Amino acid sequence: MQDSPGARLRQAWAKKTIAIPGVFNALVARIAEKLGFCALYLSGGALSAATGVPDVGLVTLTEFVDEARRLTQASSLPLLCDADTGFGEALNVERTVRLFESAGVAGIHLEDQQLPKRCGHLSGKALVEPEAMAAKVRAAVAARRDPAFVIIARTDARGVHGMED
Repeated sequence: MQDSPGARLRQAWAKKTIAIPGVFNALVARIAEKLGFCALYLSGGALSAATGVPDVGLVTLTEFVDEARRLTQASSLPLLCDADTGFGEALNVERTVRLFESAGVAGIHLEDQQLPKRCGHLSGKALVEPEAMAAKVRAAVAARRDPAFVIIARTDARGVHGMED
């Protein structure tokens, strides 16, 4: 899929290091595009704040995907999305990938927290075992239809256990 959102994001990364501004609604996405950015980012923290709830896993998968769809319809730029913990175990991650991909998203990142998750900047987080996180990443890769759909594994190990982890 030469001109898929994921392919466009990968092409932008291949040229240079890029700044990807956080957007939380269609107006902000359009402003970022007009300012000349080449990609957009939907943060779970920003989406939570925009909906008036703390970033502790209260925003649902469908709420995330609905907002992502609005953003991809409002802008031609590839959109990278926070997908929290994948909204459950490996089986849930498969559905997460399919829904984000069908919304026109370029890629997602998954974090390695136990449920209930907390914003990466907050204390009190606990991590899943590395094997469980690896299973989620494998499930995400297997679920994507477009091989260019970007899947990023993110760890909160530094904040929980220190830099060595």
